[in-house]
Amino acid sequence: MDSLPGIVVTGASGRMGRMLIAETRASNAARLIGAVEREGHEWIGQDIGLAMGGAEMGVVVTDDPLEAFASAQAIIDFTSPAATIEYVALAAQARAVHVIGTTGFEDDDLAKLDAAARHATIIRAGNMSLGVNLLVQLTRKVAEALDEDFDIEIVEAHHGQKVDAPSGTALMLGEAAAEGRGVRLDRVSARGRDGITGARERGHIGFAAVRGGDVVGEHDVIFAGAGERIVLRHIATDRRIFARGALKAALWGQGRSPGAYDMLDVLGLK
Repeated sequence: MDSLPGIVVTGASGRMGRMLIAETRASNAARLIGAVEREGHEWIGQDIGLAMGGAEMGVVVTDDPLEAFASAQAIIDFTSPAATIEYVALAAQARAVHVIGTTGFEDDDLAKLDAAARHATIIRAGNMSLGVNLLVQLTRKVAEALDEDFDIEIVEAHHGQKVDAPSGTALMLGEAAAEGRGVRLDRVSARGRDGITGARERGHIGFAAVRGGDVVGEHDVIFAGAGERIVLRHIATDRRIFARGALKAALWGQGRSPGAYDMLDVLGLK
């Protein structure tokens, strides 16, 4: 059992943190060796199993990521951009694979992650599910096939507690559509329409975000032409698909050379 890769989960008390802990514990290919929470959190010092309302797991929640990462083979991180940037250097120091599902990064944050990937194995994706990554590929292919007579709109929906918009998955889809068109997303992205906006600009890729209830995740990519529409859709109904994908990525990354990878690499879709 001790020969299995040791996994540390950050943001242990969050929706994804709890799901990742449960999936890792249920896996016969990995073992949970650490759970990290922010300083001052009420779970600090408690056994993670008891904190989650179940049986003891023998893993105590800590606010010291350096100590937690020291003996880890992989860190799975669905937290916040600020926390992830702190963790990336510590994961590299521990020579552990860093699986990042955090979204909402600014350009400066992404530059820091790219710099860290020169020395560390980093697998980052706005969405860890197989279906979404297939949707990314389909979006790129359809965008390649259709010219600007077809407007591209990306509509996403999530639960009311999500703090960033557009979602990381929506941005993945937007990047794929832009790549298919041979343009840069930051030059054609249209967000937050309100008021008298004027006619839609040809070639732009639009985004719309819906927030409410307990929606796990829904993404539509709409190619709207004169007289017809093509709609590519993915609907997630269970967060376990993201946890399973993240754990798959953590195991896939074992023994990989330093670099920046994503789920298309993990799933062999590139």
